[in-house]
Amino acid sequence: MEFFVYILKSLKDDRFYIGQTNDIASRIERHNSGQVTATKNRRPLVIIHTEKFATRAHAMQREKYLKSLRSQKYILKNIIKIT
Repeated sequence: MEFFVYILKSLKDDRFYIGQTNDIASRIERHNSGQVTATKNRRPLVIIHTEKFATRAHAMQREKYLKSLRSQKYILKNIIKIT
């Protein structure tokens, strides 16, 4: 089974949401249908980045690292590589 870390961008407030899942399509659908408390008031959301991992442990470690950055500018410039 594959696991993914993903970054969503809110089209409402231009903020990011970082998460991990083993079913990316279903998870994004849940975010945009309002089933995820953390993002239900920030819809619509678009996926702007994904990374694939072999284990959930590795995906969770990467998710924790990305969340620790707490800087949208850093994520845009260094993770997603938007200048």
